[in-house]
Amino acid sequence: MKVYFCSLKPTTQKSQIEFIAMMAALMSVTALSIDALLPALGIIGEAIGTITSADNQLLVTMIFVGLGIGPLLFGPLSDATGRKPSVYLGFTIFIIASVICVNADSLQVMIIGRILQGVGLSAPRTISIAIIRDLFDGDYMARIMSFVTVVFIMIPIVAPAMGKFILNHYNWQGIFYVQVFISILVSIWFWLRQKETLNPSHKIPFTWHRIVNGFKETVRHKETMGYTFISGFVVGSFLVYLSASQQIFEVQYDLAEQFPYIFAGLAISIGSAIFLNGTFVMRYGMQNMVTYSLYGFFAVSLLYVILFANNPNPPITILISFFAVQFFCIGFLFGNVKALAMQPVGHIAGIAAAVTGFISTLMAVPISTIIGRYVAHSTLPLFIGFSICSFISIGILFYIKKSTKIVAN
Repeated sequence: MKVYFCSLKPTTQKSQIEFIAMMAALMSVTALSIDALLPALGIIGEAIGTITSADNQLLVTMIFVGLGIGPLLFGPLSDATGRKPSVYLGFTIFIIASVICVNADSLQVMIIGRILQGVGLSAPRTISIAIIRDLFDGDYMARIMSFVTVVFIMIPIVAPAMGKFILNHYNWQGIFYVQVFISILVSIWFWLRQKETLNPSHKIPFTWHRIVNGFKETVRHKETMGYTFISGFVVGSFLVYLSASQQIFEVQYDLAEQFPYIFAGLAISIGSAIFLNGTFVMRYGMQNMVTYSLYGFFAVSLLYVILFANNPNPPITILISFFAVQFFCIGFLFGNVKALAMQPVGHIAGIAAAVTGFISTLMAVPISTIIGRYVAHSTLPLFIGFSICSFISIGILFYIKKSTKIVAN
């Protein structure tokens, strides 16, 4: 295990539990800002004058644009000034952006607000990974990431129901107010309880030259880039589901009232895999977990395409079953792929987390936007997209293994 500051390492079970919960909380504001809004997409679309349901999907996908751009600022900034100041700045931007969203009267203004929300939230999202990498490495880092993600995944379980509750008893603007309130609480907790994890001797001045050099160094690592590309395809395919879920369950299946519960149930499928990964990764290793999970993801997607290529949407129970198995496979991918990408670049964790996050998001947003345009009347395009993305990811994985074997020899 690699630790820069022995005094900073969560040494007791109680302190480690709090550390995991805090890192999850930093990430969870992002999930809350996405998932709590899902039940309100149609109503917000009417309020700001969107024309099609595909336009409503932009309220989800555009926040990912900011999540991709922001780390290029906050990653190097955290390497120069420390992890904590970057988190504070990010939450400040998020609060300002939320005010813009609340007062938006057009799709264009809302998109600006959502992109800025993503930029702000990219700080706690990226810096939390850098903090974990500051303290841990190897399979143990993947184990911590798994436990962090387990706590984090609780937000998608409750967020849509929370958004629906606020929508029923207040209005859609109230969802943004609650997000701001929670972000302030998380900021205070982080300020009071988390020490700085960046070793002063590892601080690197914030310059554009530094960003360019960090970018060049990161992309030179074949393993890092390979797993980053896999992350882009996996996140991109999952983002299609995330942005189109309201359209699928509320419009195609007419299950508006049941939507929060269906979404929560599928989130549990992912969460259970992530929880199990915390144990399995120590026994089988990250690479094996990624390999078998990609095989499963591809097989289930292809099976759906074969069975329903010429048929209308299947019964809802069948659709949910396919989603549940797929997301169970995806649950083993999220933490492991990120950990594998970061493994060779721990000495530049901040900028590396920024670059890998930027590249994977730059891939994920257009993938989800293109596929999402076809998920208007059928779920088949979604599973075709799953099949293609997982197949390409398997090809990249084979290339990584082959390159690693050549270097080892």
